[in-house]
Amino acid sequence: MKISIKVITHAKKSEIITDEIDLFGARIIKVKINQPPEDGKANKALIELLAEYLKVKKTSLKIVAGEKSTHKIIEIF
Repeated sequence: MKISIKVITHAKKSEIITDEIDLFGARIIKVKINQPPEDGKANKALIELLAEYLKVKKTSLKIVAGEKSTHKIIEIF
């Protein structure tokens, strides 16, 4: 399963803003991350937050597209 993610960095706290289904049935999650996008810190914080939110292990999530972008595709194994 793949999920589209919109990331906002440099937030005061990490949190899920919205979790929606678009008109085509794709799941889109908007997330605020309190880490800067340097040295993979924001991506690591994103994976940790999503793992907790989706109730899966961190190793079950992988960024398959947009590693250096605010728009990402996450795959859940």
